[in-house]
Amino acid sequence: MEGAELIIQEINREAEQKIQYIINEAKEEAEKLKEEARKRAEAKVEWILRKAKTQAEIEKQRIIANAKLEVRKKKLAAQEELIRKVLESLKERLASLSEDEYFPMVVGLTANAVEELGVDRVVLRSNDRTLKLIVERLSEFKEKLREALGKDVEVIVGEPIQTIGGVLVESPDGTVRVDNTFESRIARFESELRATIAKALFG
Repeated sequence: MEGAELIIQEINREAEQKIQYIINEAKEEAEKLKEEARKRAEAKVEWILRKAKTQAEIEKQRIIANAKLEVRKKKLAAQEELIRKVLESLKERLASLSEDEYFPMVVGLTANAVEELGVDRVVLRSNDRTLKLIVERLSEFKEKLREALGKDVEVIVGEPIQTIGGVLVESPDGTVRVDNTFESRIARFESELRATIAKALFG
C-alpha cells in the first residue's frame, strides 16, 4: 500500500507541477496579450491624436486662408469704390470746366483726331454746350487747328450727341471716326487711370 501511495503522491505532484506550469504559462500569455493590447491601444490613441491634430491644423489653415481672402475681397471692394468715386469726380470736373479751360482742350482733342484720320475736312459732334462754343469761336477754332496741324481744316458742326464733353470727329461721309469724347478717352485709358489712382490712394 505504501508503494501505491507513493506512486499516487508522485503522480499528484507531477500533476500539480504541470497544472502550475500551465497556469504560469497562461498568466504569462495573458500578460503578453494585455501588454500587446495596451500597446495597440496606445498606438491607436496616438494615431487618433495625430489625426485630430492634423485635421485641426488643416481647419486652422482653411479658416486663416478664408479670413485672408475675405479681407482681400473687402479691401479690393473698398479700393474699387474709391476708384469709382475718383473717376466720377473726374467726369464731373471735366463736365464743369470753364470756357477758358475747355476751349483749348477741345482744340487739342480735335487736332489729335484730325491727325489720326489724315483728312482735311471733318464733322464735329458733341454735346450742345461744346458745339455752341465751337460755333461762337469758329474762326479762332480753325486758326488754332491750323497752328496745331500746319494746315487748314474745313470744320463742319454736326448733330449733338449725349456726352459730358470732348468731341467725336468723323469724315463727312461718316465712314471713319475718332471718338475723343471724355467718356471714350476715360474708357480707353481706364486701366492706366486705375493704376495711377490706386497708387495715389493706396501707395
